[in-house]
Amino acid sequence: MDGIFGSTGVWFLIGAILVWFMQAGFAMVETGFTRAKNAGNIIMKNLLDFCLGTIVFILLGAGLLMGEDALFGLVGIPNLDLFTNFATYDWSTFFFNLVFCATCATIVSGAMAERTKFLSYCIYSLVISAVVYPIEAHWVWGGGWLTNEILGVTFIDFAGSALIHMVGGITSFIGALILGPRWGKYLDKDGKPTPKRREVKYVRAIPGHNLTVGALGVFILWFCWYGFNGAAATDVAQLAQILVVTTVATATATISTMIFTWIKNKKPDVSMTLNGSLAGLVAVTAGCAVVDIVGAFFIGLIAGILVDVAVEVIDKKIHVDDPVGAIAVHGVNGLWGTIACGLFSTSTGLFYTGSFNQLAVQLLGIVCIAAWTIFCMVIVFQILKHTVGLRASKIEEIEGLDKHEHGLPSAYADFTPVPLAAEIIEAEGLPADLAMAEPAGVTVTDMSAPAMPAVSASEEAVKLSKVVIVTKQSKFEDLKQALAAIGVTGLTVTQVLGCGVQKGASEYYRGVKLDIDLLPKVKVEVVVSKVPVAEVIAAARKALYTGHIGDGKIFVYDVEDVVRVRTGESGYDALQDEEN
Repeated sequence: MDGIFGSTGVWFLIGAILVWFMQAGFAMVETGFTRAKNAGNIIMKNLLDFCLGTIVFILLGAGLLMGEDALFGLVGIPNLDLFTNFATYDWSTFFFNLVFCATCATIVSGAMAERTKFLSYCIYSLVISAVVYPIEAHWVWGGGWLTNEILGVTFIDFAGSALIHMVGGITSFIGALILGPRWGKYLDKDGKPTPKRREVKYVRAIPGHNLTVGALGVFILWFCWYGFNGAAATDVAQLAQILVVTTVATATATISTMIFTWIKNKKPDVSMTLNGSLAGLVAVTAGCAVVDIVGAFFIGLIAGILVDVAVEVIDKKIHVDDPVGAIAVHGVNGLWGTIACGLFSTSTGLFYTGSFNQLAVQLLGIVCIAAWTIFCMVIVFQILKHTVGLRASKIEEIEGLDKHEHGLPSAYADFTPVPLAAEIIEAEGLPADLAMAEPAGVTVTDMSAPAMPAVSASEEAVKLSKVVIVTKQSKFEDLKQALAAIGVTGLTVTQVLGCGVQKGASEYYRGVKLDIDLLPKVKVEVVVSKVPVAEVIAAARKALYTGHIGDGKIFVYDVEDVVRVRTGESGYDALQDEEN
């Protein structure tokens, strides 16, 4: 094909580059939808699956996918053409298939996040890139048996709903099933964590730590998907059609998910709506070159509802823990998008021609691709489980894979995630009464700076009092101004979680009821001597009072002494403004 299109055109390669950049999108989605203590681990996995996959794809995968047919079109013959015929080798097609292969491998990372050994992840990513994806992709994109006419039509998967997304989703389901859920995700009748699905009575929501990063990942993926679906376009007209169809399906799926969760949960679910966008992208990928706007609309409409239903069924009914919804987004909607080609293809689909032939061929391809994936990945995961081990230990999971797998205290400088003491005690089998122990202190035995001369307080008899005020975050500015007005100049402010009579609230996270027993609060601490405690309390009450539950609490403590570090002043003098 002349110009910038076709298998050797510049656009073909630009589209492939956009597909590579999807690695960044997947990394952000998975990082944002999981907990901070595993952020570094997830970044490493999304980086290494492409790098490792590149090596094995060169050595084996490219030959299995792009090589000459063997065994009735089931596999390509591996060869060394890319080494021996470097100058004439089809590098455009190679690079195109390489980045698509990496996408298939990286999908699995999200479903198995937060509890998979890094070594095991590297190994099964190698297998996916070397054998699993290349062989089934050869059937459709390498000239294999599914490119032949069956019942007068050929299997349709223009950009990979089945070959990439369904395969990644099936692999994710198998891996998450064999791996087991995250610690504390599923609870038994006594409210204790259980890995056994038959014992599950309660499902616990585990929110991701950074929805903003997750949303950024979705926007990156949507942008790059125009290359994913459009790279193989043969001319400008077809490219424009693909871009429009992709946009219509994705926008419809996003709105569909938002409305569906809004009706179901009384509020639109943000993280699920983001998944809805990805579901629409996945679903329209197979038929983006053969469906019209009407078909794209219905593909997106169903995908948006299907992703939410699938997430809840997988989580709450089947009890397979998928932190990011990869199984529902890629597996279920990859399946739906492939089936949709048999319904909405304008030239061969059931709704346009009345013929079931295309739908039958789509179902045949789905069954064969799924069977190959299941066969390979069950073997791979079972071998890993019984050799190097598939899952991190309980204490490694609770403290975070960043710490134990990578020696990284935190992916966020100056903020080290601290697991709940009760979780660590239960994981390590320590006596329960240790949960109430105070953290070990630090005793300073040497001071390098010379001691300051003692300065006696000018008013030793004045009582020192500490006033602690816990209230709503929204009332902090009012409180700060009220305290400043009565002469309180020193404040210690902390963002905390807490509950009193209010007892929190219930919301929904990805379809699972989330009991928010601990609400965000602000804790303000002041130590006073010159300003009467009663005046502090009165000012605080006036600033915070609304008459509703949640206004806050005020606690008053006696203070034994206060020392100003710089001057050595103590007691009353240490609390006074030096200018006064």
